[in-house]
Formats: sequence, structure tokens, C-alpha cells
Amino acid sequence: MTRRSADERREELLEAAIRIMIRDGVAGATTRAVVAEAGLPLGAFHYCFRSKEELLTSVVERIMRRAMAPATALAVEIEGAPVPEIIQATLRAYWAQIAASPDEHQLTYELTQYAMRQPGLTEVARRQYRHYLDVYRQSLEATAQLAGVEWALPLPVLARYGLSVLDGLTLHWLIDRDDAEAHAALDAYAAHLAALTRPLAD
Repeated sequence: MTRRSADERREELLEAAIRIMIRDGVAGATTRAVVAEAGLPLGAFHYCFRSKEELLTSVVERIMRRAMAPATALAVEIEGAPVPEIIQATLRAYWAQIAASPDEHQLTYELTQYAMRQPGLTEVARRQYRHYLDVYRQSLEATAQLAGVEWALPLPVLARYGLSVLDGLTLHWLIDRDDAEAHAALDAYAAHLAALTRPLAD
């Protein structure tokens, strides 16, 4: 099996797992169910993933990367704009991805609760939120660089605060689907973030 074919099979299994989890819940993504969904032999799973823990972690990373990448791309296009506009546009681009794939984001909450209740999988939940913090911290760093500013709060603190806001907004929207209130809250957060910037020190 070539390196490329292994990567292709891993990709097929990962996407199959996401489809099953959205359709049947996290518990439904057994090894046999995942390989059957992907149309691959059982041995392919153990060739591509060392454990179910690795699969769950990969699912979380895949969904988060999908959500953050468009925001980063948009930020590059608006370089040089006023700081509040850059922050607002970046957050709105991120939110557009939430609205476009609500099932995937609902799955992330299910993954967290499932992992916390399963012996041996607690580390998946910890890794999940460490990954969220890393991705959001990188987004904040990129935003500050594009805007030519620095953050007034230590980045680890700001990333944890911001993640808590976005996490709460996302869960609330998944429950009530109130677009107007969600957008208003997101814009309020963007305005607050803009107030937490300062010009780069000479």
C-alpha cells in the first residue's frame, strides 16, 4: 500500500465517520460501521488509525479546521481595513461556516460529552479544547498582524475568553436558530475585541 493510498483511505474513513456520527450519533461510529460506510475492508481502519481515540480526535480537528480556514482567508483579503472591520469580517466569516454546517458543529458538542463519559476517552475532550484554543489563538495572532495592532490582554487569556464566547453563542444558536440575535451578539463581541487592541509599540 503506497503512502498516497493510505492517506486516501484515512480520508475516506474520516469522512465516513463524520457522516455516521451526524446520522446515528457518536456511539454509532463503531469500527465496523465506519469501514462499511467507506466501502473498505475492516483491516483498513487499523492500518489508518491506531485507535478510536485517534479517530475521534481527527474528527474534531477536521471540523474545526473547516470552520476557521475561511475566516483566515477572508482576513487576508481585507488587510489594511480599519481594525473593527477586520475583526468583524473575520468573525462573520467564521459564523457563516457555523451556519452552513450546523450538523457538524452539533456533533462537536456530542463528541465532548461522549468522550467525557467513556472510560479511556477523557483525553479526547481535553485534546479537543486544547485544539480549539490553539486554532483560535492562531486566528487572533493573524488578525492582529493584519490589523497592525497588538492585544491588550495576554493571548492565552484572550483565546480562552473568546473561545468561551463563540462556544456559547454556537450552542445557543444550535438550540434556537435565532439568526438575528446571534449576529447581534457576534457583532457586540467583535466591537469588544476591537476595544482590546492597541497600536504596536515602537
